[in-house]
Amino acid sequence: MDTVVNNTNEHIDVEEIFGCNVFSMGVMRERLPEDVFAEIESIIEHGGELSLKTADVVAKAMKEWAIEKGATHYTHWFQPLTGITAEMHDSFVSHPDKDGHMLMEFRGKELIKGEPDASSFPSGGLRATFEARGYTAWDLTSPAFIKETATGPTLCIPTAFCSYTGEALDKKTPLLRSLEALSTQALRIVRLFGNTTATRVNTSVGAEQEYFLVDQTKALKREDLIFSGRTLFGAPAPKGQEMDDHYFGVIRERIGAFMRDVNVELWKLGVTAKTQHNEAAPAQHELAPIYESANIAVDHNQLVMETLKRVAGKHGLRCLLHEKPFAGVNGSGKHNNWSITTDDGINLLEPGESPNENIQFLLVLACIMKAVDTHADLLRQSASNVGNDLRLGGNEAPPAIISIFLGEQLEDVVHQLVETGAAVNLKEGGTLQTGVSTLPDFEIDATDRNRTSPFAFTGNKFEFRMVGSEDSIGSPNTTLNAIVAEAFCEAADRLEKAEDFDMAVHDLIKEYMAKHERIIFNGDGYSPEWVKEAARRGLPNIPSMVEAVQTLTTDKSIKLFEKFGIFTKGELESRAEILYETYAKTINIEALTMVDMANKQLVPAVIRYAGKLADSVNATVAAGGDATVASDLLKRVTGLLTKMQEARVNLSSIEKKGSAMERGRDQAYYYLEKVVPAMDELRRPADELERIVDKAYWPFPTYADLIFEV
Repeated sequence: MDTVVNNTNEHIDVEEIFGCNVFSMGVMRERLPEDVFAEIESIIEHGGELSLKTADVVAKAMKEWAIEKGATHYTHWFQPLTGITAEMHDSFVSHPDKDGHMLMEFRGKELIKGEPDASSFPSGGLRATFEARGYTAWDLTSPAFIKETATGPTLCIPTAFCSYTGEALDKKTPLLRSLEALSTQALRIVRLFGNTTATRVNTSVGAEQEYFLVDQTKALKREDLIFSGRTLFGAPAPKGQEMDDHYFGVIRERIGAFMRDVNVELWKLGVTAKTQHNEAAPAQHELAPIYESANIAVDHNQLVMETLKRVAGKHGLRCLLHEKPFAGVNGSGKHNNWSITTDDGINLLEPGESPNENIQFLLVLACIMKAVDTHADLLRQSASNVGNDLRLGGNEAPPAIISIFLGEQLEDVVHQLVETGAAVNLKEGGTLQTGVSTLPDFEIDATDRNRTSPFAFTGNKFEFRMVGSEDSIGSPNTTLNAIVAEAFCEAADRLEKAEDFDMAVHDLIKEYMAKHERIIFNGDGYSPEWVKEAARRGLPNIPSMVEAVQTLTTDKSIKLFEKFGIFTKGELESRAEILYETYAKTINIEALTMVDMANKQLVPAVIRYAGKLADSVNATVAAGGDATVASDLLKRVTGLLTKMQEARVNLSSIEKKGSAMERGRDQAYYYLEKVVPAMDELRRPADELERIVDKAYWPFPTYADLIFEV
């Protein structure tokens, strides 16, 4: 029996605790009448609407199960357009009976529908402030769970969130729509190849989560970490990640205890936390789950982020999910591993032993090449947020240019098909010979991996490496599903009408691969040469979140999303407005924080240090000594202090103009083009001063304090 051992030598039975706080299909099978369970199972697999009578039965069973777990409250757990989750708790308490005994009730209509205030969540103009009504609707495809926090065990019911007039106000609703669209179109593809048993095509996702851990006490001494989640000032430590000694290194005791508790909490919630290790940068780590259906993976990733933060606090740590909390070292991403599989067990991205002869796989691959090339700008947008602007392009992050890595074997297959119309030869992997008699020789893959590619084929899936560590994976997967559904649809439209299917599918594969071969790049995505080459190929290079927003509302994007009922034009325009506003608000907070830190901490600290230097110069001169060193240092410090003060005044003035502007695209661009450069101008002299000011005078913990003393 699998166990883990905690610091008190208490054995934890993983098999017993896994999913113990989940109202899973197994729990429902045990607790629900057979006919009710059958109705639930049918709706999950084939769609449909739950009757109120059935909902009452499910609600009663769910309430009893939750109360047995110690829960007194329930909540509709949803994912508004803030990028995080939201919840409003209601108790099971009802009216007392005539004898004064409290009744605990939970009815079907309370399970199915909630009514949170929609006016205080981002809506991008879909809802006026005075229009408060919004609805949450139970998502049967994602199981309810018990979350154990300081408020006590709470029954959490995953729900979609929409406005009174039906527009999606969350990340889940569009995702569910995109999953249905992809399934419908992918079924058309597999039917063409004779599969009559599959009834649904499912998207599987595994989201690797990177994060930093710093000491909580030290983090609370820095306003920037408190208000923005990243360091707005900070000179590099003498040592960074250049020795590569942290990556996969021995996990320190304090961090190991944290990881153990995170695993236990996640296992209880049914999250398949599997891999844990130190990442490339000091104080950086990673957690990776096993693949699961996309909808549940999105929900579970939100739980992973919540759990990392909550458990960190219990260990006196602060978990930083920002994409670039420290300048000059590795940023954090969230590699989104995506694949598509029929419900009868066929992975459409499995090339098999002879991918050059696997026509269904080659068609699927050609469609994905077409989808990514056609909508590279939209895919880039789906992984854009404020923090990712600081990460993309270096330190293990993919560039802001979308390309596909296929590896040598598949790239050669594509090249053969494009050039000759047939892929006769197949590159083989060969055998790895270690040269050590006691070590086995083994077969190696036909291709290497490429960590610099933003969208890499890794055997039987694609790894979308662009996604930011703090971001929801809802939007990237919604976009990915949508663009591939469109490519499948267009391919099926042609092939279903073909008189000679074999010839038609051959011609279509060659056509798609020839037209979209430019999206394939197996080289170094970090190199400056690739930027030039990508421009020559005509691939879009969108360096910032603000510039990416406009891709949502192009005619091409509106046509795509409306065709499959994923977004309306109004919903897309609202999301664009929200993103512009989010960017401006985020940079505004960072700018105000920098001004505040400079005013109240940095300038006074440097003045005190300069005063001490001046006293030293005067004392040395009075004693007849040589004060050259102290005098030169004083001039350097006061010169940088003047520059810092001038930059602070300038940033304050520029920020005030920006905050007075009307919210929207122009304001976002103002913050990008004016405020961000002014922030950089303030940071430069401050970081230079950190390198030379006596540490005893520096007002907050440095990089060395934060990332090497955990």
